[in-house]
Amino acid sequence: MDVLEAHGQAMTIFDRAVHEVEPGQWDGPTPCTDWTVTDLVNHLVYEQLWVPELLAGATMAEVGDRYDGDQLGAEPVAAWEKSATTARGAWLEPGAIERTVHLSFGDTSATEYCWQMTVDLAVHGWDLATAVGVPHRIGDDLAGALIEVAEPAVAHWQGAGIFDPPVPVPGDAPPAERLVALLGRRP
Repeated sequence: MDVLEAHGQAMTIFDRAVHEVEPGQWDGPTPCTDWTVTDLVNHLVYEQLWVPELLAGATMAEVGDRYDGDQLGAEPVAAWEKSATTARGAWLEPGAIERTVHLSFGDTSATEYCWQMTVDLAVHGWDLATAVGVPHRIGDDLAGALIEVAEPAVAHWQGAGIFDPPVPVPGDAPPAERLVALLGRRP
């Protein structure tokens, strides 16, 4: 599976979960113990807002704190839709995936950055779906591709505080369960 196909699938997973949040669920808890549903969606909107800037060559310092704080306002679903559409469009621009982006830990290929964003979208899509009580929809092919990406990086991500330590699951657990467990979730 190529990175743009995987990203599109992960974006759809998170998008579906956002559209299934009921009005009374926005302040509810998520598997991300420090975040409510609102916090989780705000985090993903924040990340999507960075994509066009970073793919255009901006540094973290140049973007600064312009996306800090509440990005959802009174219309969280609309804020998600707008940021997701803009970010996905930036990824699909000719040559975008071949660029170099300037991340907090150094220059990185846009392909690597896209895989990181894809893992985040899929796993947080699982978090959001779990929080609001709907199916997660991470398919076996996508989960398998993301496990291949995440396994070599998991120690670094945990060291940076991005994900909790892996949770043990049976070896025959479905790929989506293995993926979320690898990133500290209890499937």
